[in-house]
Amino acid sequence: MLLLLLGILFLHIAVLVLLFVSTIVSQWLIGNGHMTDLWQNCTTSFPGAVQHCYSSSASEWLQSVQATMVLSVIFSVLSLFLFFCQLFTLTKGGRFYITGFFQILAGLCVMSAAAIYTVRHTEWHVNTDYSYGFAYILAWVAFPLALLSGIIYVILRKRE
Repeated sequence: MLLLLLGILFLHIAVLVLLFVSTIVSQWLIGNGHMTDLWQNCTTSFPGAVQHCYSSSASEWLQSVQATMVLSVIFSVLSLFLFFCQLFTLTKGGRFYITGFFQILAGLCVMSAAAIYTVRHTEWHVNTDYSYGFAYILAWVAFPLALLSGIIYVILRKRE
């Protein structure tokens, strides 16, 4: 049982790290000396040297992506906190329903954010020389992992 708890804790922390990195790092859209994320657009002269950064547009779809990514991080942190609380207060044989519910919500939020960004980024950058960066890919990787850990929490029963 201890190995199972450590495994699910490791999976949860991995999801949380993926969510933090994908929300913060400026690599959602890259190309032609530009790096773009949810918060700012940066211009570079050569790889690694940032010359100028300015805030991203204030369009409604981008604000919804920002909000859902932040919500996914909050739900995942809340889920981790609730897991530790339920680990010590839940009766024997009880299930971690609340923890699983919030982790599944985190997964759905990150999926919504990445899907909105996928559909609407062409309004923001019409140039086809851009490609998706690693932070965008990490957001999509965090989606199934968050759902998986949420489902495991729902199935998991507390034992002595």
